[in-house]
Amino acid sequence: MSDFSCRYDLSDAERLGEAIGAALIPGDVVLLSGDLGAGKTTLARAMLKARGLAGEAPSPTFAIVQPYAPPEVDLAIAHVDLYRIEEASELIELGLDEYLYDGALLIEWPERLGAAGWPGALVLTISGSGDARVLTADVPPAWEARWPL
Repeated sequence: MSDFSCRYDLSDAERLGEAIGAALIPGDVVLLSGDLGAGKTTLARAMLKARGLAGEAPSPTFAIVQPYAPPEVDLAIAHVDLYRIEEASELIELGLDEYLYDGALLIEWPERLGAAGWPGALVLTISGSGDARVLTADVPPAWEARWPL
């Protein structure tokens, strides 16, 4: 697993998210970590835009899972927000593994997955705020040849 880190501001977030979104393939899991308001949803929306989503993607905070499928996007993607999940045992009911047969997962608040996390996932962590944000990526072997940044 290799590491990547860059400073950015919100004007760069769309470019970064679109580059990562364009590299998604079926079976990918992207974990988005950061404080409330860090920009996780902004990055996820840019990834969805890269896959063809024309409208504004709603935050899945209340729905928990917001699925997107062709022809709305060119790759099935489930945007997941685990903020309201209290116990890792609640995740079984979401059936997240099923989305990976022909699509990808974008998961906000992956800390709620429990100690095991999601092995092999691309982990994006946002720290800082405003113009002083830092995006750190733990790039797993499956992503190394196609890491766009």
